[in-house]
Amino acid sequence: MTTVQTPSSLRTTQPAPAVPGDVDARVRRRRRRLVIDSGERGALSTADWRRPLVKHTWRSMHLVLLVLLVVWCLGPLLLLGKFAFTPTQDIQSTPLAFFPNGATTHNVEMAWTRYHIGQFFLNTVWVAVGSWFVQVLVATTGGYVLSVLRPAWARALHWAVLATLFVPAVVLLVPLYKIVVDPPIGPSLINSYLAVWLPAGASAFNVVLVARFFDSLPREIFEAARMDGAGPFRLFRSIVLPMSRPIVGVVSVFAVIASWKDFLWPFLVLKSDAVKPLSVYLQSMANVDKGTLMAALAISTLIPVAMFLVFQRMFLRGAGLGGAVKG
Repeated sequence: MTTVQTPSSLRTTQPAPAVPGDVDARVRRRRRRLVIDSGERGALSTADWRRPLVKHTWRSMHLVLLVLLVVWCLGPLLLLGKFAFTPTQDIQSTPLAFFPNGATTHNVEMAWTRYHIGQFFLNTVWVAVGSWFVQVLVATTGGYVLSVLRPAWARALHWAVLATLFVPAVVLLVPLYKIVVDPPIGPSLINSYLAVWLPAGASAFNVVLVARFFDSLPREIFEAARMDGAGPFRLFRSIVLPMSRPIVGVVSVFAVIASWKDFLWPFLVLKSDAVKPLSVYLQSMANVDKGTLMAALAISTLIPVAMFLVFQRMFLRGAGLGGAVKG
């Protein structure tokens, strides 16, 4: 005996038409659940995340930590920028007030015109650009020899480079200064940018870092290029360098930041105001007006902050590559 379904029974057995918004919400919840289940487990399990009290408490802790990190990292920079446009009387009486008597550009104008911060800013740019070029040149060529060319004496050279990492820089200060004052070839390098550029290139850390990155490049490409007739120079210029942009960017960021904030060595070898960088000149402004000093300090931080904002991905990638050196 067969039963015949009437149109009314068919309407009762068919599911209700889904609303597009509900379908999308269910799909998003299912995808979020799949992502949570397939991801690496952290301090809380998937079951813990489904408890409202645990979830809201954990997210509140994340928010508080995020606010603390932002205040801790950006607070000094924001306060320095605020002091640059605050009258000196307000800096001394109410330093944390938000422009109680209005903002002013007098501090910046005094630092730029009377104390010639622009000239020392340009000197610092020259020091940073020259140090960057020498460090990148030495690091890439040294890493290329140790990792790609690999001559018979490469292993001994590699250990020799590593050994220099154990020598404190302070120990080399006096011998290096005597060499700069009376070099074996040519006149004295005091008050010359070469006195900063050339020692900056002798960075064993950069050479080792670049060599470890070159080790990760596929050897099949090098062998194919050699079979096509590429010599060592063309292999370096056309194959290795284009594949090494990430590590070159990392070394560039490290080189510029280090040369920008360096004080001791430029203080010893760059004594003339014509070549003195900002890091050296600012210590002689300790007795000037506080507002002018704050404006000069704010100007000196422009390049490092701009570089971090532009190259922050390379900077974070460099932090990850730092583990390769330890391995």
